[in-house]
Formats: sequence, structure tokens, C-alpha cells
Amino acid sequence: MIGRQYFTRQAATLLMFAQSTTSPQLAAVLTVKAADLKSQLDKSTRPDLSPLAPDVEPESSPLTAGY
Repeated sequence: MIGRQYFTRQAATLLMFAQSTTSPQLAAVLTVKAADLKSQLDKSTRPDLSPLAPDVEPESSPLTAGY
């Protein structure tokens, strides 16, 4: 399953292309597509399935749950 990080990168790429183009129409379309991706992420109730760095523990770690 694709994680939130993937969609975030896709939206950032669309915005980068929108800034680099000389076509106002293309820039508008790319910006709208990026906003749609962000909107979908905001509506999503699924947890973030992006891989964690090796030194990061999940928030619900049993080691920190009692503190």
C-alpha cells in the first residue's frame, strides 16, 4: 500500500513543475492537481504506512507507554 509520504512527494513535484513552467494554464492545472492530492491526504483516515527510520520507535511502543 502506498503511504502518505509518496503522495506528499508527488504533490511537491507537481508544484515544482508548476513553478518552472512558462505556461500559466499548465501551472494552474498542476497546482489544482497538487491541491487535490493534499485534500485526499487530509481526508484519509488511514495511518501513515511510510517506513520509519531505523532509530525511530512507533508512538505506541510498549517501552514508552507507561511513562
